[in-house]
Parts: sequence; C-alpha cells; structure tokens
Amino acid sequence: MTAPAAHPDSQQWEEDGVRLELDGELALVTLCHAKRRNAQSPAMWRALAAVGRSLPGTVRVVLLRAEGVSFSAGLDRAMFTPEGIPGERTFLQLAAAEDKDLDEAIAGYQEAFTWWRRPDLVSIAAVQGHAVGAGFQLALGCDLRVVAEDVQFAMKETSLGLVPDLAGTKPLTELVGFARALEICATGRWVGAEEAVATGLANIAVPAAELDEAARDLAAALLAAPRSAVTETKALLQGAAGRSYEEQRAAERAAQARRLRDLAGLGD
Repeated sequence: MTAPAAHPDSQQWEEDGVRLELDGELALVTLCHAKRRNAQSPAMWRALAAVGRSLPGTVRVVLLRAEGVSFSAGLDRAMFTPEGIPGERTFLQLAAAEDKDLDEAIAGYQEAFTWWRRPDLVSIAAVQGHAVGAGFQLALGCDLRVVAEDVQFAMKETSLGLVPDLAGTKPLTELVGFARALEICATGRWVGAEEAVATGLANIAVPAAELDEAARDLAAALLAAPRSAVTETKALLQGAAGRSYEEQRAAERAAQARRLRDLAGLGD
C-alpha cells in the first residue's frame, strides 16, 4: 500500500480528520477523529475536497470509511456556539454575509460531498454506528453503501431549524422517494440497517466486525470488471432518470458502439 505521506498535504489532512491511502487502483479515505466521533468541520471538508482533487488518474474505486464506533456524529457542535471553531466563520458571521458570499461559502463546503460521484470513479461508503446530518449526507455522496448492523442514520438539520445543504437531498430522494425522504428529514428520526437495506439506502448490512471485509470485497468485485465498461455503465445509469425511455435506448446504443469499437481496437 502506498503511504499517504507521498502527498505533501497528507499530514495536514490527517490533523483535520482525514487519512488517504492508495492501494493500486483503490483509494481508501478514512475519517480519523474517532475520539470526536468524526464530527465534521470546515477544515475536514477542505481536506476531503483536497483529497478528491489529489487522486491519481489510476484510481478506479474509492472506499470511504471511519475509525471508531461512529461513522460521523455530524457537524461539530462548536459551530453552533457564539465562539465557533477557531479560524472559521461562525454561523452568525455566515448569516450576516452578503448573499453571494454566503452562497460561495456553502458551495465550498459542498465540494467535500460531491466528487464521490465523478464518472471516472465508483465510491463506496462503509458506515457503522451513527451517521448523523453531515455524516448521513457524506455517506449519501457515495455511489454505494455497505453498513454495519448497528448503523443509525438521521438527518437532524430540520430539527435544528436548518435544512440539509451538503448535497444529500437529491440522492436521498432518488434512493427512497419523495415521501419517505421528507419524513426522514422533517422528523429527524433514526433509520437502522434493516430499513436502510429495505429502502435502498444501503446495498447490504453485515455484522460490525465484518464491515471492512465486506466493503473491500465489493471494491474488489468492482475492480474486476474493465474500467471503461464500468465507467460507461455508471454514466448510463446516472443519466437514466433525466432521459425518456427512447432517449435511454439511444444512449445505450451509443455507449455500446463505443465499447465494441474499443474492444475491436477501432476506438479513437
């Protein structure tokens, strides 16, 4: 496995709660503030966004996991205090900002949650314990989710007078439908492993001791298929909801033509 110290910023990322390790075509991204239950801060979000930008082009699969009993307890509650987090703008300062400035600040936070769905990668979240608010949305940012049987998802933002704004509302609605997504968000209730699998939030649930092995097995299965075929298939599926039946058929034909020509050595 390639040491994360190969990147000049890896030590800073780890101090901010994120560790990157490279193992050939697999990248392992680990939330490593276990004592704080991987509570999230703008510094962690900057580190996650930077990790995404730093991945070499050889990486095909990204496995997101977390140390400790919880995947992520959500937003660092210090952000809700008047003092805030040293070096970061407080909620009061954000609220007082001009519209453009506030929009850019939230967009910057969202960068940590959006790169996981890049067309050239497949991302897997291995989730144990609590995945609350920002933690829930980070898991939703990935393409696939493997969960431990003790997992507890919750979207607590609405209960705090806020909305989920870290790119989680669209994947949540796509996975479980509008009515259930509204109920989960508006009530802030807990969603366990059985319901997560039944509703499509999770692909599989396993005993907590088997979580890492199950996630790695899924990563290995994804890496066993040719990269270009996986990339084309992911693009087809990602675009399906926005296409009509006939448009999707046309997209399938175009993708298959590219694959056939590539396999025959006739591609561009």
